[in-house]
Amino acid sequence: MEFLEIETLIIVLVLVATLVAIAVRRIRLPYTVALVLVGLFITIWHPLAVELTPELILSLFVPPLIFEAAFHLDFRLLRDNLMPILVLAVPGVLLTTLLVGGMVAVGTGLPLATAAVFGALIAATDPVAVVALFRALGVPSRLAVAVEGESLFNDGTAIVVFKIALAAALSGVFEPMAGLFDFLRIALGGMAVGLALGWLAAQLIARIDDSLIETTLTTLLAYGAYVVAEQFHVSGVLAVVAAGLLCGNVGTAGMSPTTKIMLFNFWEYLAFLANSLIFLLIGLDVDLPQLWANLGAIVVAVLAVLISRGVVVYGLPWLIHGIKGRPHIPLRWRHVLFWGGLRGAISLALALSLPVALPERRMLEAMTFGVVLFTLLGQGTTIPSLLKRLGLIERPQYQVARERWLGRLLAAQAGLRRLKDLRREGLLLEEMWTGLRNYYLQTQGQMVEEMKQLFLEHAELEQEILLQARRGALQAERSTLGDALRRGLLSDDVYEDLRSDVDHRLEAITLIWEASQGSQTSQEGE
Repeated sequence: MEFLEIETLIIVLVLVATLVAIAVRRIRLPYTVALVLVGLFITIWHPLAVELTPELILSLFVPPLIFEAAFHLDFRLLRDNLMPILVLAVPGVLLTTLLVGGMVAVGTGLPLATAAVFGALIAATDPVAVVALFRALGVPSRLAVAVEGESLFNDGTAIVVFKIALAAALSGVFEPMAGLFDFLRIALGGMAVGLALGWLAAQLIARIDDSLIETTLTTLLAYGAYVVAEQFHVSGVLAVVAAGLLCGNVGTAGMSPTTKIMLFNFWEYLAFLANSLIFLLIGLDVDLPQLWANLGAIVVAVLAVLISRGVVVYGLPWLIHGIKGRPHIPLRWRHVLFWGGLRGAISLALALSLPVALPERRMLEAMTFGVVLFTLLGQGTTIPSLLKRLGLIERPQYQVARERWLGRLLAAQAGLRRLKDLRREGLLLEEMWTGLRNYYLQTQGQMVEEMKQLFLEHAELEQEILLQARRGALQAERSTLGDALRRGLLSDDVYEDLRSDVDHRLEAITLIWEASQGSQTSQEGE
């Protein structure tokens, strides 16, 4: 394909993804699920010449996705949930591989070794659609960290187990001790590479005060950790996870507020772009005739994945309960972990990387696409209903009362402004204007008294409004400084000094906000 054709195709895909992002703001549908549906529609209507390769997924899309998630993960919350996350990500992946492999072998007649390969490649969860919903709906932060943390670590674990299972299936020989040694070497080696490169990047960032260079360093770290680890034949995914965690929690300590804002915005955009393209490509790359031809095997695979997920999520956490004396994952959260165990990019990349020499390779690919589509379209679209039924997105009554008050106040203000316009245009008599104005002023006075009473009963609500107002004012200050720079009213040096001062105050407001939310976070899930 010529370069111009590739560039045109990328522009078309990004345009489609942007239009989908605009459209889903008006409908109750996860963005990634909508992208898959649009990709399927395009495939049926007018297929595009797009080939989804494992190199494209693992080398181009996965590093920024994993790095962004690890970079923004709060290490304190991760530490508090580390034991259940590791139990789900390591023993959970191994158990999933065995259970899915066994059930698929019995249900489809595939050789056990081949079925175990499928069990390993389908073990990695991809919670992108779920986590995006979590952020929008406001579920407990510890639950979001548990879901995202499990995915970060089980991605790397699943890839390591997949390589071992694939080698055993091709050679016909599996040595448990050698497999365990390879697992530890690849997994721990990847983590070591990521920590070393993450520490080096953090040291460089601490000695540099240039937002563009620091952003470039994190980009090099995300891709470089993956490439270097793969060159040493260890886990590139786990290297990116370790590098992202270290850089995000240690490397940002010495950054200026301006650099932090730019860096967070950059990685948020890069992750949005990668997610958009990869889920759109999933829909475009689905071979519907092949899925139909393997429908029976796909049904078996879906049932095996659901059953194994249930065993892992509801069974393994009780091991921690026995050790610590209390369950670390509340039962309601386990329901979300079970139904939110979506499969996505990693599973597809591993399926597409299967060698031609592997028996029933095409069937394994069809089963993988079938499971991914079922989890995205079936489970991804019903997660909001589950969260609502479990009461995980119910807001306190005082927050609802505040929103109701705010809506009534805005409506009253809009009504009063319209009455002023009518009076100015001569369409409203003076006595009419006086009576209506007094009514609206009286209504506003009543609402102010109601809000004062709400503040007396819930002091944290008043603090929240003050913080939001202060943040909005500081953002307006920052915007005005930028406008003054563009108009030539400020020199670059003065602008940088003033902007840095505003950014420091914005960071202080953010810290106060996080501290105010700390008490609520500590009580989540109890």
